[in-house]
Amino acid sequence: MRVRIKFTKTGCLKFIGHLDVMRYFQKALRRAELPFALSTGFSPHMLMSFAAPLGVGKTSSGEYFDLDLKDEGMAKAGITSETFLKLLNSQMADGITVESVVQIPETKASKGMTVVAAADYTVSFRKGRVSFPDNLKEKLVAFMDLPEIKVMRKTKRSEAEVDIHPWIYKLRMINLDDATLENHPAGVEAERIAFRMTLATGSVHNLKPDLVVQAFAAYAGFEIPDNAILVHRNNIFADLGEGGSRKLVALDALGKEF
Repeated sequence: MRVRIKFTKTGCLKFIGHLDVMRYFQKALRRAELPFALSTGFSPHMLMSFAAPLGVGKTSSGEYFDLDLKDEGMAKAGITSETFLKLLNSQMADGITVESVVQIPETKASKGMTVVAAADYTVSFRKGRVSFPDNLKEKLVAFMDLPEIKVMRKTKRSEAEVDIHPWIYKLRMINLDDATLENHPAGVEAERIAFRMTLATGSVHNLKPDLVVQAFAAYAGFEIPDNAILVHRNNIFADLGEGGSRKLVALDALGKEF
């Protein structure tokens, strides 16, 4: 049996890297005494895979990993989505909360890391660090109307100029309300002005929100100092569209409760 687990990552835990998050859940699953499956061979390990690991320093309300469980153990203990959620959340530290657990098909094509195609972000800014132009919204519209948005993009092996416009599915300016500012996921004071964007994510194209904001700032004529950007990932999506059309669906919507 394979399940998909959705969780949040906020506050100081944004500084915990991907490998430590993986170890964190491995320990939590053991403490919760959930019937996880192990690989065969000389060094057995949990069969778990993360859809799109979150970068250090970023917060999220929509992270996912897939986990294989023992069918007989699940049936014997009578574990449902609801009880699984309660057992795992009983072992969580402040900053990580398990939001949902659903069953997914046990095929390679159904894995989160395979189907992920896009992610939605809110990008805000540390208070007092950025001076925005008055006509920011008009400049954003003009920015998105450009035929190309070329930037220098670095990878582990090279650096090249690429057009990121096709990978920006949505981009708009928003104003954070008082409640959001008071309970900011990053746990810091932020400016009211922010950006909401949906970007290509996955193994084919993987666009970082920081790069988009920096490209817009260069176009609009304002500067963003180092460490001024606060990135929060709202959710991760698969694309079920056909024939060139785009139909983004949250990864937990691809499963069912058990």
